[in-house]
Amino acid sequence: MRKKENRREKEPIDFVITWVDGNDPKWQEEKDKTLIAQGLGGHIDGRKERYRDWDNLQYWFRGVEKYAPWVRKIHFVTWGHMPEWLNVDHPKLHIVKHEDFIPKEFLPTFNSHTIEWNLHRIPGLTEQFVYFNDDMFLLNKVKPTHFFKHGKPVDMLALQPVVANKDNEVMSYIYLNNAILLAKHFDGPKMFVAAAEESKDNLVHMKKQPGAYFHVGYPLKYYCYNVMEMAFPRFTGFYTVHGPSPLKKSTYETLWQAEPELLRKVCSHPFRHKEDVSQYVIREWQKLSGDFVNKNSYWLCKYFDVSEHNEKLLRMIRKHTGKIACVNDSNHGIDFEKAKAEINAAFAEGFPERSAFECE
Repeated sequence: MRKKENRREKEPIDFVITWVDGNDPKWQEEKDKTLIAQGLGGHIDGRKERYRDWDNLQYWFRGVEKYAPWVRKIHFVTWGHMPEWLNVDHPKLHIVKHEDFIPKEFLPTFNSHTIEWNLHRIPGLTEQFVYFNDDMFLLNKVKPTHFFKHGKPVDMLALQPVVANKDNEVMSYIYLNNAILLAKHFDGPKMFVAAAEESKDNLVHMKKQPGAYFHVGYPLKYYCYNVMEMAFPRFTGFYTVHGPSPLKKSTYETLWQAEPELLRKVCSHPFRHKEDVSQYVIREWQKLSGDFVNKNSYWLCKYFDVSEHNEKLLRMIRKHTGKIACVNDSNHGIDFEKAKAEINAAFAEGFPERSAFECE
């Protein structure tokens, strides 16, 4: 058994990162044509925060080179444009355009869900991979075991009610859709305890995997959330750490087999749509299946919603006081140019040396 676990620990791990240059006029033209052709309106999420470029991707590569030298390959997913400074000949870099892995019937797409639900189709991708958004930066040393142990993703199973958010109605629907899909497949009577009462689905699943919900290392807040969820007969929602996602290709394949019609419908939406389900379903599926190692993954990535005052974020970038920072583009009004200048100045101070992923 020990030899088998050691072999799993040595299995290669790839990184996947998605990127878009919202300033590219050709991309903008195709996006506008698609909007007009689809006649889309209030059911989509087309905010500019989804696409604008912070011009700091080079610091993501500097962090990976310095703090995750063990990564086998970086799959750089792009609409077609690339940063001018990117060294496309780097042996660890694989440039992946949308048409290289997304079925033609779903193109063109400006929907991150369409891209994310097809990542397993990337040619040459390893079974175990970590998916990054381009706002998730490595600031300190990370090990493969921060993401995978014994061939299983390292993650945290935490429940949290879906909250109606009038400022972002589309995402509220998506979170609810995720919960409905997972409840469909992970109800106690069908999947775990045949004799259980159907009204106790949530509680039955907790009894089946108590360590997954009540791990002593979980943050107190989410430990308490899980305790309180025992009062509800059904799942009310899931909390997923907004950070790098440890994912398995085989989980994707399982979901595409289980829900082909739903996923085809999601992928047919060229923009984020209120009827979508997101890639967070994949992480939760892994957890509810028991295919994960429970750990407080909340501490690994510190989430920052960019605002007018970003002192904690700037200090963390300069001093490397945490392992990963998610620099999320704000959902509320900010002075974008001011915030961009401050954050990029902090990155320049924290990562002054070029990486081999940058051209001379």
